[in-house]
Amino acid sequence: MLDIDEMSSQEIYELLRKVGYGHLGFIHERKPYVMPMHYYLEGEEIYMFTTEGMKTHDIDASPEVCLQVEEIVNDPLHWRSVIVSGQAKRLSEQPEISRIWQLIKEINPTLSPALNRTWIDSWGRAEVVAIYRVYPSEMSGRTTDGVSSRQLVG
Repeated sequence: MLDIDEMSSQEIYELLRKVGYGHLGFIHERKPYVMPMHYYLEGEEIYMFTTEGMKTHDIDASPEVCLQVEEIVNDPLHWRSVIVSGQAKRLSEQPEISRIWQLIKEINPTLSPALNRTWIDSWGRAEVVAIYRVYPSEMSGRTTDGVSSRQLVG
């Protein structure tokens, strides 16, 4: 039988720092919708960035979101999973936007060319980048590699 343990707050943030991507759930046309999403942590603050489009329209209209992050360790029986539920709020102040852009570029330098250009979609519209901060209302984590799963040394 698989033994599943609760993760501590510290373990939750360690996993969030380590992974950097997950699945974002939000409401699209009055139904739940889930998409892959990169996120960034600054301390315990969670930030996401994306281009303007369906996702930004939906999050702006209904900001309640759920971010699910997981890590499978060695095999499917050894995993950790975190769920963060809360409100996503688009950043609007330029000093904060600039500060978070810098954070994103430092954490993932391969994004720099993409962050420094404007995309044009198939209809000729410019795709502008939006940054959101997630204000968690609830966080939980589960693991199969917790205290009760470890062998007791006697």
